[in-house]
Amino acid sequence: MSPVLSRIGRRRALRGVAAGLVVLGLLLWWVAPWREEAPGGTITMSTGTRAGVYQKYGELLRTALGKDMPDLEVRLKTSDGSWENVRRVATGQADFALAAADAVETYRQEGRTGADGLRGVARLYDDYVQLAVAPGSGIRTVADLRGKRVAIGPPKSGVRLIANRLLRAAGIDPERDIVPSADGIDTGPGRLGHGLDAFFWSGGLPTDGLKTYTEDSALRFVPIDASLVTKVHEQGGATRYYRATNIPESAYPGSQLGSAVPTMAVSNLLITRADVDPRLTEWLTRIVLKSRDGIGADVHSAQLVDVRTAIYTDPLRLHEGARRYYRSVKP
Repeated sequence: MSPVLSRIGRRRALRGVAAGLVVLGLLLWWVAPWREEAPGGTITMSTGTRAGVYQKYGELLRTALGKDMPDLEVRLKTSDGSWENVRRVATGQADFALAAADAVETYRQEGRTGADGLRGVARLYDDYVQLAVAPGSGIRTVADLRGKRVAIGPPKSGVRLIANRLLRAAGIDPERDIVPSADGIDTGPGRLGHGLDAFFWSGGLPTDGLKTYTEDSALRFVPIDASLVTKVHEQGGATRYYRATNIPESAYPGSQLGSAVPTMAVSNLLITRADVDPRLTEWLTRIVLKSRDGIGADVHSAQLVDVRTAIYTDPLRLHEGARRYYRSVKP
């Protein structure tokens, strides 16, 4: 082989080695976060009622975290719902929580304790307002609830915020024009026709606490049409986080007779505080996205979690740890 060809061969070999090193470096950079020791310690996550989607999601996320962060203890704390969850995180009683965007914004607008320290981790999925009545009930619209016995959710729940706004939009005073009850998803369905005429629920689709009743056609959903959602928006403030949509016919086949039901939805957020460790939050954010399909097998609404939408945690700024994760996977 001539000296010239030999030099060309060596140059090609060196270029090949260099390219290989670059690829190896990129691979090492990509997996580096998983090669370092996972954060440990103890965190508290505020969820929701035992029959609700928040609690189920929290249980499944705790399992997913345990696989990649074995030294992290996750304590789940049940609650009445979004409003209580926001307050717990803001005041340091919990490190993470699930909460609807309207409840977060209402807490902020009212200038409650610790509101400035709230931060977003991920936008998860949407809650759908589900107004249920007995199958033979004469209630066909929200306006028909006047004078009726209506469960509007526990005092510290996001359901109550939504129910009160919908009732007012329909011209009903929640304190005077109905007989209000604090029943939630755990007791409300079973009391329809037995002390309750209707109950409000806001949760992911389908909600386990309703599935059994819908399979037996033991309840019916009252439509909340777009015109009523428009009237809710006229109340201003946090109502901008509501959007008109439909409960798809596939959500509860036994109670919808193959038809979609008009309703209102609001996005759910995983929230934390600015002072929570950024490295721990980065790992947690990564696992939330990584475990989407596994959690989604049981909490179907969680299948919608996506890195392209998870980053939009309005009205909260992203926590620094969550921001680091999203930057690392930015295309």
